[in-house]
Amino acid sequence: MSKPLTCDVVVVGAGMTGAACALYAARAGLDVTVVDRGSVAGGTTGAGEGNLLVSDKAPGPELELALLSHRLWAQEAQELGQVVEYEAKGGLVVAETSEALDGLRTFADAQRTAGVTADPVPAERLHDLEPRLAPGLAGGVHYPQDAQVMPALAAAHLLRASGARLLTGREVTGVLRTPAGAVRGVRTDRGDLHAPAVVNAAGPWGGELAGLAGVFLPVLPRRGFVLVTEPLPPRIRHKVYAADYVADVAGDSAALGTSPVVEGTAAGPVLIGASRERVGFDRSLSLPTVRALAAGATRLFPFLSGVRALRTYAGFRPYLSDHLPAVGPDPRAPGLFHACGHEGAGIGLATGTGLLIAQALTGRTPELDLAPFRPDRFEAEETEW
Repeated sequence: MSKPLTCDVVVVGAGMTGAACALYAARAGLDVTVVDRGSVAGGTTGAGEGNLLVSDKAPGPELELALLSHRLWAQEAQELGQVVEYEAKGGLVVAETSEALDGLRTFADAQRTAGVTADPVPAERLHDLEPRLAPGLAGGVHYPQDAQVMPALAAAHLLRASGARLLTGREVTGVLRTPAGAVRGVRTDRGDLHAPAVVNAAGPWGGELAGLAGVFLPVLPRRGFVLVTEPLPPRIRHKVYAADYVADVAGDSAALGTSPVVEGTAAGPVLIGASRERVGFDRSLSLPTVRALAAGATRLFPFLSGVRALRTYAGFRPYLSDHLPAVGPDPRAPGLFHACGHEGAGIGLATGTGLLIAQALTGRTPELDLAPFRPDRFEAEETEW
């Protein structure tokens, strides 16, 4: 005899992506349970900056997902109000050399054809947007669509709005499957949850969860540090980053890479990034990395050299080798759906991902083509573990 169902769908992961999947699945009429071995936003989400970006994405599937998510985030912000600290602040990408500016302008030209608003800013106008920027920059591009939320708050409020059953402190130890191979729920260290659908929103641990279901998904953790300053009066108006950030994010090297990213927050502290390296799940503080972040930030905003840094923290971005997330049903395990591998863009892409997952769960035509995000697109030998 088959076990009675606990719910319609189990979402594994109570971060931003899991919260968004729960929200849109519930709105589609499904009974949802969210399970996490930690707390809400206790993993990658809680270690993020809350960026909702289109500025760093080239035309293609990820940008399409970002534009969909941008529209949905604006709607959710209206529903939730200021509790998620949504700021439609816009982004400013700056070039430090004429060569970098040429590349940035070419990149922006292509983005505009895909629906991104990208306004060139000559060198003499940069200080109109950011008065405290360093002198001598070659120019930049203004992206008014970029925004920001406070990630832990946003994830918590999306989960609350979903009405989903939330089970924290419960580790998933297996994925239940029928003799025919269909998914039938998950096994946890505190009992089984029976459902005809399971959503893998486990972030950098998404590969491990896929393995529990007997399928291969080569998600790797990519560590990044964020430096947090003392609270300040509003001094930085946009998310500001150097033009080389886009190329650094798209790189495949496991070695340390840094590029300056600076933004203020509604609460006052300035957040400084960005670094990336593949060192497994090692959270050890890296002083060379933190020094590189500080040097990059003061290069863009010299006034920061006199500001105290209060703390730094590390997080793990869920990295897939082609820099596209895995979103949608897994044909190798009917009933398993993936929503992970967004790397550093998971906060911004969460709402679109959640909607696409809900549409796939309910048999509706997804708003975007899911083919580029297929979870079975990787071959085992292509990735080094």
